[in-house]
Amino acid sequence: MATLRRLIIPFRSSLLRTSYSHYGCKEGFLGGGYHRCSSIASSEPKVLKFEDEEKLLGNAKDSLSVEEISKIREEYNAAKEKFLKIPDALKQMPKMNPKGIYVNKNVRLDSIQVYGFDYDYTLAHYSSNLQCLIYELAKHHLVNEFKYPDTCLEFKYDPTFPIRGLYYDKSKGCLMKLDFFGSIELDGCYYGRRKLSREEIDEMYGTRHIGRDQARELVCLMDFFCFSEACLIADIVQHFVDAKLEFDARYVYEDVNRAIQFVHNSGLVHRGILADPPRYLVKNDQLLRFLRMLKDKGKKLFLLTNSPFYFVDGGMRFMLQDSLGQQDSWKELFDVVIAKANKPEFYKSDHPFRCYDVEKDTLAFTKVDAFLPGKIYYHGCLKAFLQITKWKGPEVIYFGDHLFSDLRGPSKAGWRTAAIIHELKSEIMIQNDNSYRFEQAKFHIMQELLGRLHATATSSMTSEAYKSLLRELNDERQKTRYKMKGMFNKSFGATFLTDTGQESAFAYHIHQYADIYTSKPENFLYYPPEAWLHVPYDIKIMPHHLKVSSNLFRT
Repeated sequence: MATLRRLIIPFRSSLLRTSYSHYGCKEGFLGGGYHRCSSIASSEPKVLKFEDEEKLLGNAKDSLSVEEISKIREEYNAAKEKFLKIPDALKQMPKMNPKGIYVNKNVRLDSIQVYGFDYDYTLAHYSSNLQCLIYELAKHHLVNEFKYPDTCLEFKYDPTFPIRGLYYDKSKGCLMKLDFFGSIELDGCYYGRRKLSREEIDEMYGTRHIGRDQARELVCLMDFFCFSEACLIADIVQHFVDAKLEFDARYVYEDVNRAIQFVHNSGLVHRGILADPPRYLVKNDQLLRFLRMLKDKGKKLFLLTNSPFYFVDGGMRFMLQDSLGQQDSWKELFDVVIAKANKPEFYKSDHPFRCYDVEKDTLAFTKVDAFLPGKIYYHGCLKAFLQITKWKGPEVIYFGDHLFSDLRGPSKAGWRTAAIIHELKSEIMIQNDNSYRFEQAKFHIMQELLGRLHATATSSMTSEAYKSLLRELNDERQKTRYKMKGMFNKSFGATFLTDTGQESAFAYHIHQYADIYTSKPENFLYYPPEAWLHVPYDIKIMPHHLKVSSNLFRT
């Protein structure tokens, strides 16, 4: 608009000057009051009426709008010619490291003396079969214990449907993905397994942005159960809709969540995994290298998990059996091992530690005022942990996969935090692919041209040239969005990104609670233990995102 005003004002001034020139007047109004006219001038100068002046300004705007629309059309046509192949400049762009460590807050590893680890999805790597196991066990519990219809037993886990970090609306029954600012992703809101249209979202919520009152009804599905939980919730909602049964969306969440918690707390999942470790657990000799490297550097190590010891012991033995010697024990790698810690309550409770007798499967009654080598401890709290170890907050870093249960407490306690997000590796590999970057650059061009088109004068909006160009740009942008989304997940797209390439709500939580994040703990093997991990100088919201410029198609 400022550019338009600069173009219009001189045009307007020249019109005023021209109006007086045939009377023989010198330039007036612009020089500070109008000057005396020559003897042939009329005694009453002809002054343009306000309506005439507005008409002239409108004509000037229309002229500029038509010119701008024509220019945008030319740029769009030129860009389409270049859409036929991937530009060489795009192919030469740097690749992000799928095994990299990405930094939200500066961390000096030389100042870290203590490394703490969660177990599930942090030290332990699971195959995709685990989510199917959890889904099946929870489904049977719903039918057998909560008396859900027997037809629910026909449900099958769909690994292509859910992603981590979705939100479920307990009041309306919608499963949705939110962006960094708490707005609903337009192509990422489902009622059961049916995607809602923009009109349905507007009718249901009034706006895409989730307000504070509405946010109270949302639950975030964040832990390693979230994939099976999200899928089971959506399948049950869809079943009730198809069967035309009345239901309360809140009860669906509560029942599914209780079923999921039961199969975990009862040990059904643990026993299922240990009954067939090769099916669910991934062996990992790199993990042993990483832990031994830390020990060789004089670092202290501790394990803090909610899982029971027998499950952790069975899993660690299987994962490291090809690397550990016959007489070696994985427990020797850790200075402290704490199981059934009950996070996140661990960080704010006053529960005492109990020493666990592995042989007898019992808890001792004596007070724990020191952590002894080779012993296993249950329960406890952060306050007692710090009193016993004397480890100070900034020298401790804790690795975990759950942003709320694992990392929010340590972050508030002054520990450094490292989020382990297994999806990060595959998502970076997709973002590195030239085909994705090609679509991202195309999308940015469409966004830029649409922004310029919307900025043209309103009177041009009725012209056929405007309508035709607007339609083409919107169609091209939509096709590009769908292509980018489909490269990640057909239903919800990327975990860290929205369909438009902006950060998701999940990315917001990573940014809030994780000082650093990576796909696996052993990625630290690629960095020296004395490394200074710095926030990139050209920081975006998430440092592993590389923005592809639309200028690549203009060179």
